Amino acid sequence: MMCTMIAQQIKVTGSGKAGEGWIRVDTASVSYDHPFDMPLEYALNLDFTNRAGGRVAVELDAESARRLVETIEEVMRRAEEGEFTPQES
Repeated sequence: MMCTMIAQQIKVTGSGKAGEGWIRVDTASVSYDHPFDMPLEYALNLDFTNRAGGRVAVELDAESARRLVETIEEVMRRAEEGEFTPQES
């Protein structure tokens, strides 16, 4: 098995459910590489973290990752059409 070395990290503003409570998240790491838990050779791995060491992790198969991206785009398009998102000035 060879690592893909495909990874990117971005700054975000949000919250994630971790255990019994919610944590603030300020960084999202996206990679396509070996998962830790899913029984696949490769998966899309999402890690939402904060400076205090909190972490929320998700592993998705390729088809699920593509559907998630399409669904996020559709929901955001509808939110923007309804003017529910901050408007640029």
